[in-house]
Amino acid sequence: MSPIIKPRRQTRQVKFGTVPVGGGAPVSIQSMTNTRTDDVAATLAQIARLSDRGCEIVRVAVPGAAAVSALPDIVAGSTVPVVADVHFDHRLAIAAAEAGVRALRINPGNIGGAERTGEVVAAAAERGIPIRIGVNAGSLEKDILERDGHPTAAGLAESAVRGVELMDGLGFADLVVSIKSSDVAMTVEANRIFASQTDVPLHIGITEAGTPAAGAARSGVGMGLLLAEGIGDTVRVSLAGPPEDEIPVARAILSSLGLRHGGVTVIACPTCGRTEIDVPGIAAEVESALAGVKTPLVVAVMGCAVNGPGEAREADIGAAGGGAKAVLFRKGEVVAKIDADTLIERLLEEARKLI
Repeated sequence: MSPIIKPRRQTRQVKFGTVPVGGGAPVSIQSMTNTRTDDVAATLAQIARLSDRGCEIVRVAVPGAAAVSALPDIVAGSTVPVVADVHFDHRLAIAAAEAGVRALRINPGNIGGAERTGEVVAAAAERGIPIRIGVNAGSLEKDILERDGHPTAAGLAESAVRGVELMDGLGFADLVVSIKSSDVAMTVEANRIFASQTDVPLHIGITEAGTPAAGAARSGVGMGLLLAEGIGDTVRVSLAGPPEDEIPVARAILSSLGLRHGGVTVIACPTCGRTEIDVPGIAAEVESALAGVKTPLVVAVMGCAVNGPGEAREADIGAAGGGAKAVLFRKGEVVAKIDADTLIERLLEEARKLI
């Protein structure tokens, strides 16, 4: 293991359906649908797209009775475990558990207090499903906000510890906690504080991270810092856009830290005045064509003879283009010199041989 990557934090393990979280299990990738949950067809279609891209746990919003009514069909049709995201009304959480979801996401601070949280816990315990306690900077308890004046890392961690203590008092241990803010530094510090105090698995991410480019950068920084410290058992990259676009970013973050090795990684040079082929276009098309592949594979698309051959040779499959020609590599060996206009076709052909 790299000296900058610390050993994974030791936690208890819970299961979201067939997906283990914590306790040494691989860091899992989550997302959340943005369809109307009561539109079963649209929700299942989006879940299928998410699953195809590598999502392993999916959360659906449950704002009312119509969404609850749709849950049995969604759970039955989903290829990944479904988590019900419930706020304000504990009865919806209980109904979601009864509908067969694989986990509940609640915030004890807005679900109605200890008594109603206890009713939700009883429903989850009866069905053997875990609960994720979600703490967000935008919904901290009033007494913490009044004391501190504004959200702080310590206040977020305190809120999460309170939630765990409440669950401990109810005899419920199948927990995952998430502590999120749109402030990267606050999120990182809050998770560090919490991680030092409990063995509860952590779902990490930067909430409301932003538009795709900025959100990917903010998520990469915040999640990368925590994951490099061994903190984080399941992740979500939150982007303002189609949730399907979150999955490649999450995979790239985990892969760059050596925490997950599944799927295709496309590396490409940033281009310069020497570049004579459409590196961005070729790389994007190859990445899109191989998006659903689970086999670990590195594909390099390089644009000139300076660093191109060396980088391409180190990849599983690589190409270094110059003018109308390109050199194709497989596992460090030159396969062929080809016409540049056939490069996409040949890269995909070689990739499929290895897959």
